[in-house]
Amino acid sequence: MFLYFIGIFFYLSKLLVFVITPLVWIITLLFFAFYSKNEIRKRKCLKWALGLTLFFSNSFIFDEFVRAWEIPATKYSDLKTYNAGIVLGGMSVNDEKLDRVQFYRGVDRLIQAIDLYKRGIIKKIIFTGGSGRLLHPEMKEGELVKPYILKMGVAAEDLYIENESQNTRENAEFTKKLIEKEKIEGDFLIITSAFHMRRGLGCFKKVGIKADPYSTDRYAGPRKFEFDSIFIPNISPLNDWTGFIHEMIGYITYKLMGYA
Repeated sequence: MFLYFIGIFFYLSKLLVFVITPLVWIITLLFFAFYSKNEIRKRKCLKWALGLTLFFSNSFIFDEFVRAWEIPATKYSDLKTYNAGIVLGGMSVNDEKLDRVQFYRGVDRLIQAIDLYKRGIIKKIIFTGGSGRLLHPEMKEGELVKPYILKMGVAAEDLYIENESQNTRENAEFTKKLIEKEKIEGDFLIITSAFHMRRGLGCFKKVGIKADPYSTDRYAGPRKFEFDSIFIPNISPLNDWTGFIHEMIGYITYKLMGYA
């Protein structure tokens, strides 16, 4: 019964991505405006569609919202030495036609982790990530990225792979088991995207792993009081809002479920 519930939760989380997409809301309003025979309702739908388009395509507004949400980045000088850096997956997919791994924006998590390893700030790297896809659940992200990590100069004895987790909660639970199995002791550093750090820290704390945050691939950089940022619509924020809203809902859901 428990596994059934987890499966339903996994599928619903994927469906949620479609439902919360601002572009879907805008298209839906335009659809009703086009087919509505009521002139008042038609005008209201068009006004809402225009308003939402201007709001969600505004770079300055998006930056302000995400800046308040993201966990700030950490300077090298503020870090101590950690026995292991825990890198959360969700940065790649296997391209079957080209027979190679396709990396996305989140790969900054891995790049930053390797940099910290080279600097001696973290002694080991724990990569946690299985398959978060509805199709091809056999494609484990941990195994896909392992060759890349080794080629980048990380010693095999310093690399641990957890490749069964499907979400952030399982990242924490399965990493906890790996740490206990391998008897890895000392201080830990959580390495994940700045907008995802709240949920990541909460899940790992819940399973008893106390770790410091190291935020990567931040959306919000220095505040920009520039004309194009404030007044000119941009397609990028319209897309970025989807991931941001999904993360906020995910965090709230995890809190309500007691996962974080």
